[in-house]
Amino acid sequence: RRDQSPGTRNDVPVVQEDTAFSGEGRTLVKFNPLANWSSKDVWDYIRMSEVPYNTLHEKGFVSIGCQPCTRAVLPGQHEREGRWWWEEATHKECGLHAGNLIGKSG
Repeated sequence: RRDQSPGTRNDVPVVQEDTAFSGEGRTLVKFNPLANWSSKDVWDYIRMSEVPYNTLHEKGFVSIGCQPCTRAVLPGQHEREGRWWWEEATHKECGLHAGNLIGKSG
């Protein structure tokens, strides 16, 4: 969602070709169905549809990742401040992107 990572996801479309993983004879299409949803939209849907969710959210863990990279956020903090707190805000990504793999072989 754009509001979750404003520095890195401002222009994320709902459908996009991932050129980093596409190549001759193959195209990887990524679907980002929540790209235009806000946190409020997500939680409104969860409550309205009674979707189960991780109870860590109720303890301040708004953006949940691996154990050493995640901590609870305080009231008024952006939800991503609980992830990778040692990194600059515009570089907080999980590493599941091809651009993060370049130069890390071997």
